[in-house]
Amino acid sequence: MKTSNSKSQLLGIVSLFVLFIISNGRTLNNQKIRAVNLGGWLVTEGWMKPSLFDSIPNKDFLDGAALQFKSKTIGKYLAAELGGGTIIVANRSSASGWETFRLWRINETSFHMRVFNKQFLGLDSTGINLVAVSNDYQTSGVFQIIRKSHDQNRVRIKAPNGFYLQAKTEDLVTADSKGDGSWGDDDPSVFELTIAQRLQGEYQVTSGYGPLKAPQIMKNHWSTFIVENDFKFIATSGLNAVRIPVGWWTASDPTPPKPYVGGSLQYLDRAFLWAKKYNLKVILDLHAAPGSQNGFEHSSSRDGFIEWGQTEETIQETVRVIEFFTSRYVNSPSLYAVELINEPNANGVSLSVLTKYYEAGYKVVRKHAPNAFVILSNRLSGDSKELFPVASGMTNVVIDVHYYNLFSSIFDDMTVEQNIDFVQTNRSNELQAITTSNGPLTFVGEWVAEWQVRGATKEEFQRFSKAQLDVYGRASFGWAYWSLKNVNNHWSMDWMIKNGYINL
Repeated sequence: MKTSNSKSQLLGIVSLFVLFIISNGRTLNNQKIRAVNLGGWLVTEGWMKPSLFDSIPNKDFLDGAALQFKSKTIGKYLAAELGGGTIIVANRSSASGWETFRLWRINETSFHMRVFNKQFLGLDSTGINLVAVSNDYQTSGVFQIIRKSHDQNRVRIKAPNGFYLQAKTEDLVTADSKGDGSWGDDDPSVFELTIAQRLQGEYQVTSGYGPLKAPQIMKNHWSTFIVENDFKFIATSGLNAVRIPVGWWTASDPTPPKPYVGGSLQYLDRAFLWAKKYNLKVILDLHAAPGSQNGFEHSSSRDGFIEWGQTEETIQETVRVIEFFTSRYVNSPSLYAVELINEPNANGVSLSVLTKYYEAGYKVVRKHAPNAFVILSNRLSGDSKELFPVASGMTNVVIDVHYYNLFSSIFDDMTVEQNIDFVQTNRSNELQAITTSNGPLTFVGEWVAEWQVRGATKEEFQRFSKAQLDVYGRASFGWAYWSLKNVNNHWSMDWMIKNGYINL
């Protein structure tokens, strides 16, 4: 029989143990994260809500639109010789990277154009010959693209000197046409336009509407896309957390760099208040870093190039952004984890640069939030274990992996059973390989019950989602569905739950 003193001592030891567990971000029942992403809210993704772009004037020509021009007289594409740094020619039978020109929108009719090696189009010292030699858009030319009224794929390109481009020969493209011909195939100033790619991210929507209209457009979006009732729904649906993608510009609110507009920070503040009210944890996810870490619209790339990590300034600016968010929300009981960056691309971000950033970002989070989890996103196309060395010196650290049965040709012809088997076998093995007893925790930060199977039944979707829930539930930190709302129903957890396609 224990004395009251020994009971007190035992109680004290247990209390210290509980405090130790809580201070390390865990609870006694080891509850895992079951989250949903609030994608498309504070970081725009046009495919999730296309109507956001509907009223933009000349919306085919937004920043990052990848254009290809085929001479009607020569029958070949304009191309930046050697990818850039020299003349523009008209001698390519097919179009790929060197034959693609990416827009930087100045207004709805005027543009800079960037080539494969990142130089901008301009005119040479004669003021006539078309070249791509300048790395500074401010010293390059401003071009206009004029479409034929009844055939939008026929265009003329007005050069900085006021004349129009024309393909005189395969090796000579000049700006000395009056552009007053009949738009016929015999007019060397006429080109056939192909839009090879469009970007519809935060940069495009704010630049497209411009400084007068964009503030109200974005305010309307922020105030209606995610509301308090959504947090209530999340909390009553068997979920315990939200992963909130944010952009670097929000840290400069209310006066972010152009073309971004102020106001998003107050909605992030509201999200933390709603999370507290409904007892939800928040994973703050830096989805878009300055310069874009992956070249996609969801990182607010201006033109599809990866500029993040190419200079020390982009890294230091990102560290400052992480410090801003962490210090702002550290006293919120809902702040559970900070994800330092989302989906850096191995094709443009080296492991050494990312490691340097992760070490700096981790330190600045720890400066303000000693016990919050710090999440490190794996690189797209990177090795699944490449972050283990940098994570080994960190505490409360999590590796984030994203699993989609999409975006690869291997899934194109898979049947229902093959998709489910892929999750239960391949994904299970991948997750098991990075989930270790003494390593970082693992987090399936994005997944979706969508696939390439056409005409699948509701029951088949239920089986597919259940297979993923079962496998991703073994991740030691938890999982997050992408995302809560989307015009494409199977990407919307709100729709999937309400219509019985996902059972939590």
